[in-house]
Amino acid sequence: MSSFTSLNFLEVTNEAGAAPRPPSSTPFSEDSEKEVEASSGKEVEPVDSLNLIDLQQKEERTTLIEEQLSETLEKESDQVSEKSSDFIVFRKCKFAENSLPSQEKNIFKDDGVSEYVEKPSSGSLETDNVKSTNNEKCQDSVGNEESYTSQEENESTEKPEEKLKKTVRVHSNENISDNTSVAHTSLKSCASVGTGFEKNFELNSILSAIRSNGFLEGSAENGAMVEEAWETIQKSYVYYKGKPVGTLAAMDPTAEALNYNQVFVRDFVPSGLACLMRSASAGGDPVIVKNFLLKTLHLQGWEKRIDNFTLGEGVMPASFKVLYDSHRQKETLAADFGGSAIGRVAPVDSGFWWIILLRSYTKCTQDYTLSEMPEVQRGMKLILNLCLSDGFDTFPTLLCAAGCSMIDRRMGIYGYPIEVQALFYFALRCSRQMLKPERDGKELIERINNRITALSYHIQKYYWLDFTQLNNIYRYKTEEYSHTAVNNFNVIPESIPDWVFDFMPLRGGYLIGNVSPARTDFRWFLVGNCIAILSSLVTPAQATAIMDLIEERWEDLIGEMPLKIVYPALEGHDWRTVTGFDPKNTRWSYHNGGTWPALIWLLTAACIKTGRPQIAKRAIELTEQRLSKNGWPEYYDGKSGRYVGKQTRKYQTWSISGYLVAKLMIENPANLPIISLEDEKRISKPKLTRSISF
Repeated sequence: MSSFTSLNFLEVTNEAGAAPRPPSSTPFSEDSEKEVEASSGKEVEPVDSLNLIDLQQKEERTTLIEEQLSETLEKESDQVSEKSSDFIVFRKCKFAENSLPSQEKNIFKDDGVSEYVEKPSSGSLETDNVKSTNNEKCQDSVGNEESYTSQEENESTEKPEEKLKKTVRVHSNENISDNTSVAHTSLKSCASVGTGFEKNFELNSILSAIRSNGFLEGSAENGAMVEEAWETIQKSYVYYKGKPVGTLAAMDPTAEALNYNQVFVRDFVPSGLACLMRSASAGGDPVIVKNFLLKTLHLQGWEKRIDNFTLGEGVMPASFKVLYDSHRQKETLAADFGGSAIGRVAPVDSGFWWIILLRSYTKCTQDYTLSEMPEVQRGMKLILNLCLSDGFDTFPTLLCAAGCSMIDRRMGIYGYPIEVQALFYFALRCSRQMLKPERDGKELIERINNRITALSYHIQKYYWLDFTQLNNIYRYKTEEYSHTAVNNFNVIPESIPDWVFDFMPLRGGYLIGNVSPARTDFRWFLVGNCIAILSSLVTPAQATAIMDLIEERWEDLIGEMPLKIVYPALEGHDWRTVTGFDPKNTRWSYHNGGTWPALIWLLTAACIKTGRPQIAKRAIELTEQRLSKNGWPEYYDGKSGRYVGKQTRKYQTWSISGYLVAKLMIENPANLPIISLEDEKRISKPKLTRSISF
């Protein structure tokens, strides 16, 4: 029996020591237990003595087999608890078998070591040790396929009353609390726990579980919606000198174009991922991703001036568009580095998304020539030098102005917003995989390693909030001095908003929006929390708690249309002072608690990584009910996302591409590694001083 390598090791066992069975469609209750006892005590017809002897011998043999199996399960359980990795290892056999040219160099290693080595002839994205381990896992999976299938067939024929009550044992490497290293809870009916998730959540098994739980049901009736989405994406292509270089932000014929006729770096990411994940036979187009990466890299080299001030050399554009010069009769490019934005703020996240998409392209296509180009290496270094430069900072987090990311208007995210910190961490890890240790590369990689260690510790310790930690903050003392202070950021308990106490469930937790000496923002931000899961910035136990929170607060965070970008909305006095009477960011609209279907791909990826695809399936089904019928709007308004946004654009490209990426991942989880990183094993995880909910 193999272990689950999700956020926590889950081992499903019977109380009687029998072989594990998948959970039933509904949780066991006390009544069902009584039925089992009653069925076992039924009167049987009298039989002769020989039959009684045979039955007794069979019963003794069965008891012996069960005892042996129970001992085996206990031994394997002990082995499971000693394993160091909690996150899902999404390695499929084909990744280990894909061959690359023998002279290509391995710059993508999951352990994050940036050593630059020659690839063996077999060619793989792993090192030799990891390769051999993966091959053994693949062989084990193939070898156990028959017995696993027969086990499912046997279990499917069991009578419901013969099933015993099951428990789930949680093994975690994190020190959740002093007295709870192993917790026992009743097993809930959950599509993420069952026969389909054996063998370390291997991709074939995940897909089998998705199908067996009806995750692909309705794909035929939604085929027209998917086809319409792909056709609209292709119509949104922007061409420069005959080559596709991006997609328009929106194609709403009923509204003024404004800047929606441009290619936004942030918005193109889901479009690029959709083109990468779609197979070549089905019309996948990785060329547009490569052209986009090169063209934005070219724009990075432009001189960037706003008024009389020159921006940093590594700043990436927020957007660009193709213009036609009638006098010179040729196409030209016009880029916006923040000078045309509402708040005149340079985009901090553009550079991070560019690095992440570059890694996704290389991971998917195995085309290492692009990332190894001197121009691309220099572009990455310029972005990182902007973020890793020395200053007066006492924290490893990145200081940002308001409006520097997806929320590009006044919404009180200045300081150290979680979205930017999570993207920063993601980009650091991606860069370390791609940078070549030549010239100043080795020194830069060392600086990256140091920042990753400090940043992960800081986020996990100071941004994490669950029920126990909220109670601790509520009882904090203030004005503490010296290194023994517990309230490091001098949070005044009276500053905790009232809504937090009602919003925080007993089971669950999340990364709060902002932490600094000046203020603590307790709001929930979806992008930051999902990126933290995909980049493995949070611990496995914390990732599980984030998923628990989404389930517990489904009506608040998902509602009738996924997904709330931030919760809750600013109202009344807070709205007036924080947004400055912003007419577009009224309560439960746009960035102020609005619903953004474009973010469905982030939730889907996080759900698959944490072994909770049933959450993503439910959200996708909600999206399919209205998104296409409403004309693919950019956002919805209302507390539950019921109304199409008052100023929304129709046929918003990343609303379309976000849905496509979610569908591609839920139907084929093998796509997940394109946008996900495994847990960082080289970083020593700090021991948290607070409780982590499960």
